[in-house]
Amino acid sequence: MHAIHITDASDVRLADYRDLTDVALRRVLEPEGGLYIAESAKVIARALAAGHRPRSVLVQEKWLADIEQVLADAAVPVYVVAPEIAETLTGYAVHRGALAAMHRPVLPDVADVVADAQLVVVLEDIVDHTNVGAIFRAAAGLGADAVLVSPRCADPLYRRSVRVSMGTVFQVPWTRLPEWGEARDVLHGAGFSLAALALADDAVPLDEFRARRPDRLALILGSEGDGLSRRALRVADVVVTIPMAGHVDSLNVAAASAVALWELRAR
Repeated sequence: MHAIHITDASDVRLADYRDLTDVALRRVLEPEGGLYIAESAKVIARALAAGHRPRSVLVQEKWLADIEQVLADAAVPVYVVAPEIAETLTGYAVHRGALAAMHRPVLPDVADVVADAQLVVVLEDIVDHTNVGAIFRAAAGLGADAVLVSPRCADPLYRRSVRVSMGTVFQVPWTRLPEWGEARDVLHGAGFSLAALALADDAVPLDEFRARRPDRLALILGSEGDGLSRRALRVADVVVTIPMAGHVDSLNVAAASAVALWELRAR
């Protein structure tokens, strides 16, 4: 680890961290530039444990010792800045100690990710990064073997997704699916039944479905506003719903994922 003290927020070496609140710039820095931002020593440690490589680390002096323990012998520049410099760069107060610009790993093939899986979560077009992160945390904590995301789903390695997931985006195997026609064939070919979690007149209550759950199951969750698309409902082998009370028709998608995964977990 090589600590470098920087006092100028415009220093070119800090470009990966500059203006993180600007959405357009984040899209360049994170998904398209081959980088993502990991926030906090704990999350950075989980990324390293998953084999991800840091390009650099940004840290304030008072947290330097913590990041030294995380990085150990890693040959990576650590840029040490004052709190006001960190806030100028990112647009917010960095309370979690450190940010790391991480190289994005190459996503694996779907068949490889699901090869040994029994319970897989499929996210279709979920655009809120907080929900994506929360679903990954539920998947990790409640025993899902993998997460598959649609082509238009929010990025699991987006800074907010990583933070909300508490780093479990590095723990749960995941990759992107192709469009539904091909995705259905890949999952059926691997022996998975597809269950769509949605509201429908012919939907099976979740507790009843649990009694006859297939050995290999892909649970499909839809977007926050419109729910699952018609294409997703057409490719599903069954539609499952969470019985509700109190004149409430459904839960937030992250909450629904936790309920469904709890019910469908391996006994």
